[in-house]
Formats: sequence, structure tokens, C-alpha cells
Amino acid sequence: MSRKVSKASKKMNISSSLESEDISLETTIPTDDISSSEEQDGKIKITRQLIERKELLHNIQLLKIELSQKNMMIDNLKVDYLTKIEELEEKLNDALHQKQLLALRLDNQLTFQQKDARKYQELMKQEMETILLRQKQLEETNLQLREKAGDIRRNLRDFELTEEQYMKLKSFPEDQLSIPEYVSIRFYELVNPLRKEISELQVKKNDLAEELSANKGQLKQLTEVCLILIPGGKRLQGALKICDKEYKSQG
Repeated sequence: MSRKVSKASKKMNISSSLESEDISLETTIPTDDISSSEEQDGKIKITRQLIERKELLHNIQLLKIELSQKNMMIDNLKVDYLTKIEELEEKLNDALHQKQLLALRLDNQLTFQQKDARKYQELMKQEMETILLRQKQLEETNLQLREKAGDIRRNLRDFELTEEQYMKLKSFPEDQLSIPEYVSIRFYELVNPLRKEISELQVKKNDLAEELSANKGQLKQLTEVCLILIPGGKRLQGALKICDKEYKSQG
């Protein structure tokens, strides 16, 4: 664009110099000292020069018009470019503003998520500590229950009294007895009759077993005698077998 402006300025300088030369020529031409032929030649030359000058002036005028149009176009382009630059700057500012908003929103969301993560981790930590504490308590409770079970088994063995020990403790008033001694007495009074009853039943069982065995021997001897002495002993033998089965079922 600077080159076009410089060319136009050069053309304008040329036109102004030509115009000044035209004026100077018109004012300095001698008319008294030349001959007629020289006047004609001079007039032709002047006419030609005037035509050339007019053409140059016309061309210069056309160049001026063209230059003015191009300057107008350039101004319009400048306006368009400035408008586009303003629009682009506005869009850039909007984009930067949106970027700042998104960055702020992202930071807020990240901070919120970090807080949630910390809360969740803290909650999980508390739950884990609670579970471990509960497990420890259960293990301690289990150990205590085992120890108590062992103590109970040992105490039950300690509650067993002989008849002499029972008679000795029974001679004391109840308010002078300790709790283990009182429990031992009650345990003896409950268990000892059952033991005696079991012993008596065992003796009766043994007596009945001996009696049954003796009866079986006697029955066998009688059967053999009957087979020898009584005719038709087979029927009697069958009857005796039936009786033997009945005895066995009763035993």
C-alpha cells in the first residue's frame, strides 16, 4: 500500500511540474522575431505539446480518481478488519471468561470430591476401628468364658463330698457356711440318693441275671429228664422250647 501511495505522489508531482511548464511555455514564447514558417512550426509544436499535456493531465486525473477509489477501498477494508478484530477480541474475551469459569467450577468440584473422599476414608477408618475393637472384645469375652467354664468344671469336682465331709459340714449352721460349702451340701443331698438308687438297681439287676441263669439250667435238666422218661417227648420238647423262648424274652 505504501508503494501505491508513493507512486501516486510521484504522479501528482509530475502533473504539477507539467502544469507549471505549460504556464511558463505559454508566457515565454516570442511572437515578434520569428518568421511565418517558424511560426507555423512553433504553433504545431505548441499544439502537440498542449495535446500531450492535456493527455497527461487526463491520465493524472484518472490516476487520482483510481487512487481515491483505492484509498476508499482501503478505508473500507480497514473498517472491516477492525470490525473483525473487535469481534475476534470479544470472542477471545468470552472464551477466556468461559475458561476461567470452567477452571473455577473444576476446582470447586475437585475440592468437593476431595472432601467426600476424606470423609469416606475417615468413616471407613472408624468402622474398621470399631470392627477391630469389637473383635478384640469378643476374643476377650471368649477367653473369659473359657476360663469360667474351666472354673465351673473345677468347682463341680470340688463340690463332690464324701459322707464324712458331708456330715461334718451338715453339723454347722447354714449362716456359718460359705457359698461353695452350702452348694456342696445341696449337691451331695441331690446326687447321693441318685447314686444309692443306681447302686441298688445294679444289685437287683445282677441278682435277677443270676436267678435267670439258674432257672435256665434247671429247665434244661428237666427237659432232658422228660425226653427220657415220657413217651411222645417230641411234643413236650416243642412246648419246652416255646417256654424257653418266653423266658429269654422276659430276661
